[in-house]
Amino acid sequence: MPFVLDGLETESYDRTYSDGELIRRIVSYFRPYRSLMAVVATVLALNSLSDAVAPIVVSRAVDLVAQRNTLSFIALMSVAVLAVGALAWVFNYVRQRVASRVVGDVVLQLRSDIFRHAVNHDMSFFDEHPVGRIVSRVTSDTQDFSNTVTLVIDFMSQVLVVVALTLYLLTVNWWLTVVLLAMAPMAAAIALSFRKLARRVTLDAKKATATINGHMQESIGGIAVAKAYRQEQRLYDDFERNNRLAYRVGLRRGLVLNLIFPLVGIAAGVGTGAVVYIGGLGVSTAPATAGGIAGFIETLGLNTMSPGEWYLFLQAVGFFWWPMLGIASFFSQFQDGLSAAERVFALIDAEPTVRQEPGGGGGLTVGVAAAAAGPPRAVEAPRLEGAISFRELTFAYSEKETVLADFSLDIPAGQTVALVGHTGAGKSSIARLVTRFYEYQAGQLLIDGRDIRSLDLAAYRRQIGLVPQTPFLFTGTVRDNIRYACPDATDEQVRWAASHVGRGDWLDDLPAGLDTDVGERGGSISLGQRQLVALARVLLKDPAVFILDEATASVDPFTEAQIQEGLDTVMAGRTAIVIAHRLSTVKSADRIVVLQRGRIIEDGTHDSLLADAGHYAELYNTYFRHQSLEYIDHGAGA
Repeated sequence: MPFVLDGLETESYDRTYSDGELIRRIVSYFRPYRSLMAVVATVLALNSLSDAVAPIVVSRAVDLVAQRNTLSFIALMSVAVLAVGALAWVFNYVRQRVASRVVGDVVLQLRSDIFRHAVNHDMSFFDEHPVGRIVSRVTSDTQDFSNTVTLVIDFMSQVLVVVALTLYLLTVNWWLTVVLLAMAPMAAAIALSFRKLARRVTLDAKKATATINGHMQESIGGIAVAKAYRQEQRLYDDFERNNRLAYRVGLRRGLVLNLIFPLVGIAAGVGTGAVVYIGGLGVSTAPATAGGIAGFIETLGLNTMSPGEWYLFLQAVGFFWWPMLGIASFFSQFQDGLSAAERVFALIDAEPTVRQEPGGGGGLTVGVAAAAAGPPRAVEAPRLEGAISFRELTFAYSEKETVLADFSLDIPAGQTVALVGHTGAGKSSIARLVTRFYEYQAGQLLIDGRDIRSLDLAAYRRQIGLVPQTPFLFTGTVRDNIRYACPDATDEQVRWAASHVGRGDWLDDLPAGLDTDVGERGGSISLGQRQLVALARVLLKDPAVFILDEATASVDPFTEAQIQEGLDTVMAGRTAIVIAHRLSTVKSADRIVVLQRGRIIEDGTHDSLLADAGHYAELYNTYFRHQSLEYIDHGAGA
């Protein structure tokens, strides 16, 4: 049914692991809990032994009651059965309690590992892979992994019961025990034959769930745009298409997994019938005057079974065939867990483009050839002065999208450089390379004369301040968001940073000042206020290099003036790279670099570039000149 999987996507970092590899990885997470797992194993064995003893006690009680039919003896046997059941309950409680703690700790560690690896990926990873699908692996797949571990423990308990009971049954009647065991290979073969198919359909089901999660994440995140353009129906139609995909995949999975139970049930029914018939003949006291199975049983001398022993075998059928039936459920759910583990470990094992470990390579994983020589061993970044140098650098997002080719640019420490150019000129790419969000493929990028890849990534980024075009604020107060980059900053330091951005006047417009709740993604305050919060955050961080990515492109003139005041404070004494569409920001730069298709075509000050009457002058007359007060007062009427 290939149509079932239409629209089901596999991530580029997905990989296939063997069952052995997955089990070894899973076991490695349980290794720190060896002592607790030993307790679980011990209590599991005692619990299983208690469960196996219970039907034996009942069967013996049946025979003894038949011989001593007294109320006191019947009561005594009832108490014995109750005691065995209570003991089994205690063992099961201890097992469940300890096992739940171990499984919870393992899932906690697994989620920590997968989330840490996810957030440590560079920006190209999140550009390529939808956030909703990543979230699905962190939440849903780890939960499925937890359920599978619990299932394995329960299944082992059932198996131990069968083993203990089988050993005892062999001492009671080996012939009937052999009959009971004869059907086991058939049931196991039926269940195991579905193993690979079950693994495939459960993996497809998880991909479908991740697809829906990704679409929901995108739809809710963009709901304002959808409503503005009255595209709610389109969102619903897209969801309906993905929902039907999940339905088809889920239906296919259900059909495959549910087909196992009828087949195993048939085998179980045949075995049960054989035990009932042969055991009944063994209990019967009537002489076997004819041949056939009854005569064969009498010939072997196996017709000496008591009613209690026959009852024990009838009980054992349930204990015996339940795990056999459980094999079908176990392997389907076990494969479900392995599929979840495969998706989790694939995300953990996905190699980042920007290497963070000492001596790591720096190549791009999308197929673009990396620089022949790997970066030197990473060292702790000292306090930077901020001199930046691009030397014949080549950068591409993919093999078909080279943005910078043999690009060279020197920015002295403490200089403010404005990058100007049409969309796609390479302005944002330069900023992303300086922040090490992406990896370049050839050439060099030097900071204070050092290869940027030789510096410890975390220590280096602590000295970079970035204000994006649309600043992101986390749920909490304005104070929390300013303090985000410096968690140990005092309230006085936070207030100082806020008051030095736009002279602090913007705080008076907030309902509760620094304690104003910004809402989800900062939605409770204006865009301009979010940008002022982002500037205060950078000022508190006190970076050596400051990058401003068009942060004044969408605000009113009054807020722009406040931001510009804050920029003057933030950029003082720092190397600054400014990507701006506002004349005030461009004119205040020490130097303007004009880019076109990844090349520098002009470089100079605002006045010198206007005098050259080149591309910058054209941009100025087209985009910037109308922002000039001189133009508004005089030029518009000319």
